Amino acid sequence: MVIKNVQLETVCGITSVLPVNEKPEIAFAGKSNVGKSSLINALMNRKALARTSGTPGKTQTINFYNINDALYFVDLPGYGYASVSNSVKEKWGKMIEKYLKTSGQLKIVFLLIDIRHEPSENDKNMYDWIVYQGFHPIIIATKLDKINRSQKDKHIKIIRDGLQVVPGTKIFPFSALSKQGRDEIWDYIDVVCQLTDEVKVVEQRNSSTETDIEIQVGEDRSNEPEVMIKPE
Repeated sequence: MVIKNVQLETVCGITSVLPVNEKPEIAFAGKSNVGKSSLINALMNRKALARTSGTPGKTQTINFYNINDALYFVDLPGYGYASVSNSVKEKWGKMIEKYLKTSGQLKIVFLLIDIRHEPSENDKNMYDWIVYQGFHPIIIATKLDKINRSQKDKHIKIIRDGLQVVPGTKIFPFSALSKQGRDEIWDYIDVVCQLTDEVKVVEQRNSSTETDIEIQVGEDRSNEPEVMIKPE
């Protein structure tokens, strides 16, 4: 996709009312410091719209990025940061849960895992919890440039086995440094959200007015577990 317009449109805190959008939503979840903001910036072809920080746990809101008036990237709070109190973690968990349960346009949930390491207990809990909510997360294995190229398949298998992913789950290796994996992720988004024709319509509309320019949802949640995220 050619990124022509990106805007941080909505920021939702603990007590905020979540927006009701008409365009497809793509959610990004992951442990603090896994490279979520760097991935989102790379996909949006922006350097620093999604804030990156050396301090984990900085994202404490749900941020909605409008991409080309065609879809939304939804940046969820990071998890597993030891310096955040248990009460704050609980609030984050409820905020994410509310979003997953109420969004009518959520098409993909990307779960980011550091390719260098075996999935942590928090990663496993988050994967299982998202599956319980009725979604099948797609894995993005970040920090690809931090391992030898010959080790990629080995580390992807470690992630697949560690999370015990649903058979057929896609895992996209990604490097924020080289942008390797960016096109493959966008191709997947285009297919799932059927964006190609819609983007053409949006671009045609913009050009006429400006000079330039099945995720399965579970139903039975009566015995729903809580998200057990532990300090790391």
